[in-house]
Amino acid sequence: MPSNANLSVNVFNHTFRNPVIPAAGPNVGSGEMVRRTAEGGAGGLLAKTISSIAAPVPHPNMVRMGKDSLLNTELWSELSPEQWFDHEYDIALAAAREHGLPLIASIGYTAEELASLAPRLEAIGIDIIEFSIHYLDAQKLIDTARALRNAVSIPIVAKLSPHAGDLGEIARVLEPYVDGFACINSFGPTLMIDIEHAQPLLGSKFGFGWLSGAALKPLALRSVFEVARVTSKPVIAVGGVSRGEDLIEYFMAGASLVGVCTAALLNGAKVYGKIADEAAQWLDAHGYTHIEEVRGVYLERFREGQRVVTTVEQTAWVDESRCKSCTVCEKVCQFDALKAPPKTLAHVDSAACTSCGLCVSVCPFDAIELRQRNLAA
Repeated sequence: MPSNANLSVNVFNHTFRNPVIPAAGPNVGSGEMVRRTAEGGAGGLLAKTISSIAAPVPHPNMVRMGKDSLLNTELWSELSPEQWFDHEYDIALAAAREHGLPLIASIGYTAEELASLAPRLEAIGIDIIEFSIHYLDAQKLIDTARALRNAVSIPIVAKLSPHAGDLGEIARVLEPYVDGFACINSFGPTLMIDIEHAQPLLGSKFGFGWLSGAALKPLALRSVFEVARVTSKPVIAVGGVSRGEDLIEYFMAGASLVGVCTAALLNGAKVYGKIADEAAQWLDAHGYTHIEEVRGVYLERFREGQRVVTTVEQTAWVDESRCKSCTVCEKVCQFDALKAPPKTLAHVDSAACTSCGLCVSVCPFDAIELRQRNLAA
């Protein structure tokens, strides 16, 4: 059923059909791949990061972790900048114009590289430039951002990395030179081992890789919130977006767009439109007409934090009309406060309950909630 919700957003003085865009990675590693994201329903386009030389990417360079996360040894584009300027950007720009979408180009990494590449991007019609701080130390941030700002007049987005430190403070430092932020890059180094052969699963020197996908989302969500707390400039949320609900969650934390990479690698380019459609359906179901109505809802409620409760004031409470006697809650209760024998409605011993909340999060039927003790009877 078609949605009535409006997903279009105006960010960096450009209209995005919906807030779902590709994040820089192998999903947009060529002009043709960028075209596929447009055909898959993305609301804006982005091309993989280029630098002054082609990246020496190790092989193999990607391995799935769990259902919907990856470890990777990906770097910037393994195509030379000249190949991008001679061929790939032409295809990407044609797709952007055909579908009426803004096109973001991602570049790195030093001040000299950015100052050289950025004017060429502006000259060919790129709409927005993203630069990564992934390989920069704190002392080089300002010089790099200033060099890019002096080189172009189009909007600039700084892509922040989780290992860089206090991202809120980094955003404050960069704010005079940029028009927005992207949070976050992949996290690592990390390691997975093939225990049957005692071998690395990735082709880097020690088998180290970088984490992306669903496992990264809580870290990315916190980072988006931290940056949105200190700046009014747009934030692109990147990390673990695979469902419409993820988009809504990031918007509530203050994001203006969401970037998708791992979900597209695992599920194909149609995932961009799928995420947008699911977000629109969520808005319909909750009585919203525009995505902007949910942006910053959590951010404004909890910008200064919440009251921290260190005493046990609540207890788990079971809604018997929803309970399906599945026994899951009893398995996770470490305090013997929940009893749920097979084919019997779950029951809470409030005196033993520590209000940890784990049972609430695992109940597949939303049959458990925390209530004040005097209201739980």
